[in-house]
Amino acid sequence: MKILLIYPYFLEERPDYEDVSVVPIGVYYVGAVLKKHNYDVEVLNWHNINKRPEKIKQTLSEKNPDIIGFSVLHANRWGAIEISRIAKKIIPYVKIVFGGIGATFLWNHFLTHFPEIDFIVCGEGEYTFLNLVKCLEQKNYQDIGNLKGIAFRKKGCVLKNPDAELIANLDELPNPAQFFDYQHLSLTRGCFGKCRFCGSPHFWGPKVRSHSAKYFVDQLEMLYEKKITFFYVSDDTFTIHKGRVIEVCRLILDRKLKLTWAAVSRVDTVDKDLLYWMRKAGCIQISYGVESGSEKIREFLNKKISHDRIKNAFALTTMYGIMARAYFIYGSPGESMSTIQETIDLIQEIKPFSCMFYILDIFPGTSLYKEYKKIFNVTDDIWLRRVEDIMYFETDPDLSAGLISEFGKKLRNCFYENLPGFALGVELADIKEFYPLHSDFCSRLGMTFDHGDYAHIKGIPEKGKVAEQLYRKSLEYYPDQRAYLGLGIMAQKQGASHESIKILSKGIEHFPDNVELNLCISVSFMNIGEYKKALDYVLKFPQSEYAHELMSRCYKALQKTA
Repeated sequence: MKILLIYPYFLEERPDYEDVSVVPIGVYYVGAVLKKHNYDVEVLNWHNINKRPEKIKQTLSEKNPDIIGFSVLHANRWGAIEISRIAKKIIPYVKIVFGGIGATFLWNHFLTHFPEIDFIVCGEGEYTFLNLVKCLEQKNYQDIGNLKGIAFRKKGCVLKNPDAELIANLDELPNPAQFFDYQHLSLTRGCFGKCRFCGSPHFWGPKVRSHSAKYFVDQLEMLYEKKITFFYVSDDTFTIHKGRVIEVCRLILDRKLKLTWAAVSRVDTVDKDLLYWMRKAGCIQISYGVESGSEKIREFLNKKISHDRIKNAFALTTMYGIMARAYFIYGSPGESMSTIQETIDLIQEIKPFSCMFYILDIFPGTSLYKEYKKIFNVTDDIWLRRVEDIMYFETDPDLSAGLISEFGKKLRNCFYENLPGFALGVELADIKEFYPLHSDFCSRLGMTFDHGDYAHIKGIPEKGKVAEQLYRKSLEYYPDQRAYLGLGIMAQKQGASHESIKILSKGIEHFPDNVELNLCISVSFMNIGEYKKALDYVLKFPQSEYAHELMSRCYKALQKTA
């Protein structure tokens, strides 16, 4: 049987696709289980296929699948429905299966209103989907009524079987890295928190389950051997088991895996010891859900973290040279300019290097949604509208779109205005073995102001000066190729070619084989008419297209002067 696992597109355009462009790791686990049982499986990341709609029909016609499984979060449900309709027209016999958090909490809604959907996999899907595929392959439709975790139709009625048991030992799952390439992975499933805006506890159950450290690092190593060196650890709370995380870090170091990674955590599950090992093992960023500076609003959201815990986690994370990122939610009940100011005060105190501001949403599977349905006497039919979500403020007469816009603008402006001070005021732990890591931290942070995420944001003042100071601070700790390159390019842009050559020459002394440093210094030599010297650096890299371009320019210039 030919099986496609599709991650569909979202309704709304986004200025930054980072948050929606990644196939959930669960899709790869489902695919790995199917491949282990010798099924022909392909994963299609169609998060932006709607920009090339003709490709949908073409691909489906070419691949001619027997089963299509869709990973439905919530905001991408209409993408899944639209692709399903196209698939049914092209391949009438194809079976359409929805799974994921969005499908799990709206199984009745989907099967009631959308005839193109044949089955819903509810909850943890690896073995449920496998069992369904086996039944469909054998045309054993009678047994579908006995498959745990499946919702389906029978004689015009929508039915749901009992939930499947959760996988007790996650290590029994085949390692997806054997079959697929990806950068987002997870050590655990579940979260002990019960935040009112989050559906994770309801989806995964009340307990947190974990892979062993060995399984997780085996997965990293398999991907590392495929030349993938940067990863996102996407757990709800990666650091919940301190001992296991330290074991993961030790194994990364023991196996000499030179990789970098980012993680998500809670402020009440980190300490000095843990952060020490995480940084040594390549962690460069941790994202924390802070949600609000107002204790009253954190209490409403059931985010049980204290001011002191927040402050301590951000201070320690920064101290060890890990970029601390904060998630904030605004537009909650009781939100006002006063509570927004409390959030601003907290930002100025904890000094994060990145902030993500979200308006409070209401999604199925959350306690907020349950309360919303009860208060407004509505059903899941509200999702027949072509919307991605329900904003809480739309349900609250004390809040308005205009006020919410003002809140967001004030929060972002405050963060941007203060960010240079946060960056230049950073205090790193005086640990000599960490000096190379601190150097990397400063140059990486400098790069974000110079030509990274912050380079084009008008609200951030003096970006160039900030970047230069961070590059210089980096080199005070340890030689760093990124810092030399950054300073060399800055001098080049200012027309100071001789200064650029001086800086880049020092960099090349430490990193003689670095392509960017060599090509950059060649440009500086070309800028002062020293084409022969420029060629000395360019000719080292015959495989580089840019080197060939520079080479050509040098030879043309030399011919003119001959």
